[in-house]
Amino acid sequence: MVKLEEQATELASEHDAQTEPLRTVRVNNCNITLLGTAHVSKASADKVQELIATGKYDAVAVELCPSRHKAIVNPDAMAQMDLFQVIKNGQASMVAASLALGAFQQRMAEQFNIEPGAEMRVAIKDAQAAKLPVLLIDREIGTTLKRIYRNVPWWKRFTLFAGLIESVISKEKFSAAEIEKLKEGDVLESSFAQFAEDEKDLFRPLISERDEYMSARLIKESNENNYQHILAVIGAGHLNGMAQQLETQNIANPDEKIAQLDAIPPSSQWLKLIPWIIVVFILAGFVIGFMRGPEIGVSMIVDWIVITGGLSAVGTAIAFAHPLSILSAFLAAPLTTLHPAIGAGMIVAAVEAYLRKPKVSDFNRLRNDTTSLKGWWNNQVTRILLIFILSSMGAAIGTYVAGFRILEQLSNS
Repeated sequence: MVKLEEQATELASEHDAQTEPLRTVRVNNCNITLLGTAHVSKASADKVQELIATGKYDAVAVELCPSRHKAIVNPDAMAQMDLFQVIKNGQASMVAASLALGAFQQRMAEQFNIEPGAEMRVAIKDAQAAKLPVLLIDREIGTTLKRIYRNVPWWKRFTLFAGLIESVISKEKFSAAEIEKLKEGDVLESSFAQFAEDEKDLFRPLISERDEYMSARLIKESNENNYQHILAVIGAGHLNGMAQQLETQNIANPDEKIAQLDAIPPSSQWLKLIPWIIVVFILAGFVIGFMRGPEIGVSMIVDWIVITGGLSAVGTAIAFAHPLSILSAFLAAPLTTLHPAIGAGMIVAAVEAYLRKPKVSDFNRLRNDTTSLKGWWNNQVTRILLIFILSSMGAAIGTYVAGFRILEQLSNS
């Protein structure tokens, strides 16, 4: 372990001695200087500071979306999150995924003794001190996560979810090879690449789409504000792709390109139909069961309640929920599983949030608590998210188990 840490220090020092990659591209009447930064090198933050101090730029663009920018400039913003709205809008899974990614990046930063996003913080701080506008050019992280989810085949989505969990649980140090990759890549790509089964599934929405998106945003900003020279602080993994987009000037209409890449691809129609087909099958099974005998029909309904409600309650209990939340899972799951538009997790998480309202201290501890499995259970904010996920998973598993049980009873009657 000591040897590995020595390798990390040596590699980081070697990179610090190198010049950060720079490329200037002329777009219409504006020069755009792309600075490729490394997320594990203090030299990147120093280079950002050095370039802004030259005074030759009239705007600084950063590889941040509004959400990530808000988290940097206002660390207390998370405390203002409305969990009820998050649950109601079906965003609990996305928030949990974002926290898991943040935890991974925090672990990476701790190994190298740097603050996550140090180069972006310096860019924002120094740009504001120089009275330069700060341009947020990256796509919203929630949109990127949704497009990744849509791009990954459905049978690989569980692997992706399991990988997120593993990234939180793992206490392993980064290897020398991983360190080199982290220095060359994009911060989101680096995170996902650790647990993605097939990185090709991720490349389009995670890298090339964002190359196009950030290039379009830079063109839009330069056109609308007549900037003469923009400094764009981006991950080194985006440098070549963005330079190519800007040099070839493939983006004729930046607004159209941005709208296209902001859109969430619709899910497959047949995947939408599967839950309703299952509901029809279950209800038909109940009807056939009662036609064959009242005792068979009643037995099917009892099995349905016990299995779906029981497994959802078990998932809720695993998250150490309030006893009334566990009871609500048992009562809600048998009904919500018969209406795919309403999830058991939504109801159960709302009950838990009402019974055990998170404190301000829970929000303030999120950054540290999410780096360990124990922290996810101890923090009331993340526990509510876990309750949403685990109660939903329990109800979903219960649906299939109870469905097969009904099929078995029909075949034996």
